[in-house]
Amino acid sequence: MTHPTATTRAANPTSAEGRLLLTVEEAADQLGVGRTVMYRLLSSGAVKSVTLGRLRRIPRECLSDFVADLRSHQAENGQPQGGAA
Repeated sequence: MTHPTATTRAANPTSAEGRLLLTVEEAADQLGVGRTVMYRLLSSGAVKSVTLGRLRRIPRECLSDFVADLRSHQAENGQPQGGAA
């Protein structure tokens, strides 16, 4: 008798890590912020989203774009970028 092999979360299309489109809650989790902050980021346009019928989803690359914009703005303002001191 054979048993199904375990799959990694990244290979599982139903896990948030393997999907291209995330729910608001999943996107908030990926950024390490709360749901309310995520909705503020969406309504301000800081993070882009798409709609599928009545559903709002955040493309994974929009989270990367948001973080890159944050880093860029911090660099322009002379704020530290983090890392080793």
